[in-house]
Amino acid sequence: MRRRRTATIAVASVLGMTATLGGCGLTGSSDEVTLKLVAADYGDSSANSSRKYWDKLVKEYEAAHEGVKVDVSVYSWNDVDRKVKDMVAAGDPPDMAQIGAYADYAAKGLLYSADDVLSIPVQGDLVYQLAAAGQVQGVQYGIPFAASTRVLFYNKTLFAKAGIDAPKTWNELAADAQALKAEGVKYPYALPLGPEEAQAETMQWLLSGGGGYTGTTGAYAIDSAENVDTFTWLKDDLVGKGLTGPVAPGRLNRAAAFSAFANGEVGMLNGHPSLMKMAESKGVKFGTVAMPGAEGPSRTSMGVADWMMAFKKNGHAKEIGDFLDFVYSEKNVLGFSREYDLLPVTTSASETMSTAEEDADLKPFLDELPVSELYPVGQTSWAEVSVDIKRRIGQAVSPNGSPTGTLNQIQATASSAQSAE
Repeated sequence: MRRRRTATIAVASVLGMTATLGGCGLTGSSDEVTLKLVAADYGDSSANSSRKYWDKLVKEYEAAHEGVKVDVSVYSWNDVDRKVKDMVAAGDPPDMAQIGAYADYAAKGLLYSADDVLSIPVQGDLVYQLAAAGQVQGVQYGIPFAASTRVLFYNKTLFAKAGIDAPKTWNELAADAQALKAEGVKYPYALPLGPEEAQAETMQWLLSGGGGYTGTTGAYAIDSAENVDTFTWLKDDLVGKGLTGPVAPGRLNRAAAFSAFANGEVGMLNGHPSLMKMAESKGVKFGTVAMPGAEGPSRTSMGVADWMMAFKKNGHAKEIGDFLDFVYSEKNVLGFSREYDLLPVTTSASETMSTAEEDADLKPFLDELPVSELYPVGQTSWAEVSVDIKRRIGQAVSPNGSPTGTLNQIQATASSAQSAE
């Protein structure tokens, strides 16, 4: 999913290009503060780059806050996490970073807590399960910035041609896929378990089978009986029957699956809000429903959040907090969410979006947010576990693969990584 400023502004914005930022500190007159922010780019072109969002927001903020300057650098998602990591390693972290993960920095004691910087009204307005996912050992360090959920997309034209309805159960999904295959659909169900984002597709299926990555204690439970049953069904009843298309799931990436859906080649797949514009731009008529489960619609959806964090190195907790309170105002949260088809991370903006006619296309995703579960991002081990899932999970549904064996291997990695935290 996944994407701030203060009083008199100079914005340094870099789109996927290399840039080196100095640390925060006092610049100009002795009472002027410059805050550095590194942010991710949610746009897909220069026309809708996040740079434009931040330029406008910072200009408005600075006009009302004399003596504070916010210097923002925007990087592509391919680069932004690495840029921040390099800055921290060099001893020169930004004041704020809006990136994909926070737990490593929190575990090293580098971050302000949300209590340190956010006002009580703003902190209380954060959507509960998103704020909870930002905690490490009961203290919130990750401040959710953008969120999305997943639903099942289906091609209405292909479904009408095959004479089928949107599925509610796994068996109905398999039957629909059989009907679509009989009509010559290239990908009856697109199952992207390739290395780009396999952890997302995997989690959605695990949740729909009553499992997940962790158990009730927070320990990894990747090889649970429920998870093994889920991947056994996928291997035998979907992949093994040729219902996932010509590309092996372990080699199919999300971007390729989304592109194929937008080209009218996919009957069904799990998708997030950005797929809507892709499909609409190609004239694909689509519908969305909750992810089917073993016995009925899944009771839990997968949620994804990107994070804002504040580094302690340069101080400026008061100025950071004042700026973030502005960033998280209802107006600004709604503006960002609407620009990039993402879900708001505050209750006030969510309530507005849930009833606004202009946001009707996002309502199916918004409805899933209260019953969503996020990656275990509060665990520093998650980065290593996620990489292992991307590397191995496709083997579980390959012709000679073993769901039990593959999940056991991933669980071993997860248990080792968790014990090292």
